[in-house]
Amino acid sequence: QVQLVESGGGLVQTGGSLRLSCAASGSIFSINNMGWYRQAPGKERELVATISMSAGSRNYADSVKGRFTISRDDSKNMVYLQMNSLKPEDTAVYYCNAGVIMNSGRYLGVWGQGTLVTVSS
Repeated sequence: QVQLVESGGGLVQTGGSLRLSCAASGSIFSINNMGWYRQAPGKERELVATISMSAGSRNYADSVKGRFTISRDDSKNMVYLQMNSLKPEDTAVYYCNAGVIMNSGRYLGVWGQGTLVTVSS
């Protein structure tokens, strides 16, 4: 089993900052990539940012480029999302995602339980 646990969500005013963290644990051999997705009320889940754990290559949604930064700590199997210049439209539940190779050799896509980010206007 593999678990992802997110933290760092909360209420912030427009223009403020938050840092989300996600820790992966369990029967992990290696992690290919980790990322953040979000789902606003009444909308579909969308990609926010992803990062390759080995190469460190990053990918961002156009809506967050220049404001959000994804980073990783390979030694701790953690990924972070630094969110600056937050806007009300960033309000959503943010989910961590990981592509994991388990100790058994099986590849598994895993989701966290989500953390709520609310940006007040």
